[in-house]
Amino acid sequence: MAVPKQRQSHSRTNKRRSQHKISAPAVAVCPRCGAARIPHRVCGECGTYAGREIVVAAPDAHDHDD
Repeated sequence: MAVPKQRQSHSRTNKRRSQHKISAPAVAVCPRCGAARIPHRVCGECGTYAGREIVVAAPDAHDHDD
């Protein structure tokens, strides 16, 4: 079994781990309303995807308030 001859220093380990950072999510613009959204997802503002209305925006009326 392969075993390292010497221990790696902290700085060498940290240099290697410097590339393990998280990247920002990609952001696309909705062609209908212009809001920012994640690619290949339904727009949260207007509820459309690929030119079709997927989610119908409901008014702000709550059923449990009546």
